[in-house]
Amino acid sequence: MRYAVVGAGAMGSLFGGLLARAGWQVHLLDPWVEQVETLRKEGLVIEDATGALGGGTVVVPVRATTNPADIGTVDVVVFFVKGYHTRQAALDARPLFGDTTVALTLQNGLGNVEELEAVLGRGRVLAGTTSCGATLLAPGRIRFAGLGPTVIGRPSGELGARAQAIADGFRSAGLETSLTDDIRSALWGKVIINVGINALTALTGFRNGQLLDYPETKDLLRAAVSEAAAVAAAKGIRLPWADPAAHVEEVARLTAANRSSMLQDVERGRRTEIDTINGAVVREAEAVGLAAPVNKVLTLLVKAREKAAIGGAGGA
Repeated sequence: MRYAVVGAGAMGSLFGGLLARAGWQVHLLDPWVEQVETLRKEGLVIEDATGALGGGTVVVPVRATTNPADIGTVDVVVFFVKGYHTRQAALDARPLFGDTTVALTLQNGLGNVEELEAVLGRGRVLAGTTSCGATLLAPGRIRFAGLGPTVIGRPSGELGARAQAIADGFRSAGLETSLTDDIRSALWGKVIINVGINALTALTGFRNGQLLDYPETKDLLRAAVSEAAAVAAAKGIRLPWADPAAHVEEVARLTAANRSSMLQDVERGRRTEIDTINGAVVREAEAVGLAAPVNKVLTLLVKAREKAAIGGAGGA
């Protein structure tokens, strides 16, 4: 199985590095020249905080490029780019696709499947989620911060056989991976976790666990999650847990020391994925005749903060 990973940030590098370490042929594709050059010259440096790789620091030789023409066609293209880059990333990645190539999105947020299918066509896009955690420390260097389950949707026919093969490949790399017949439940489950944690940490500067230390942020977390859960119910989506707010609180406790990706984005003056997380809940609510005022306010506040961080009202 030949893999290409589109987006060589923390998570793309983690998955690409673990697959390469397991002996699979993997190429990392990213427009960030400094990252690509460092990976090519020095390999991927993984600081293992999980113990899954034996602890300490592991260096994995990887193939990396900014040009998809350097790779040729592969069997699987895994997308790890930010949601607002999905369509352009799919357009750029078209040289990687042969007649039987499939795409797998493990991105955050809603709408990535639809963006990929608009470019690549229906019937060749798989969706999944992952609870693994990684942080980009410097070009070519990441911290493997958490080993969690990865779930991939199980369609029928040939695409189903590919999903099984990908899951087997991930497992060989030490990634706990399962298939599900209800990927919408898994996708919305991951979104609801992000809805409850990401925007609030981005606005307050808190680590995940600190959201539970103050009744104000705890109440906002529960309100945002409850709105999203109501939207999911209206759409006929069965969530993985009976009490979504309690589950998100538990995730915040288990990841108490983590700094969310959205918090890191605003601190680094980068655009966030708020439109595909809390903003997506607002849009989905409107589509089913519901209101999501808490998520709307969180979306507007994060967008204001990211504009200020990027540089002025026109920055985003």
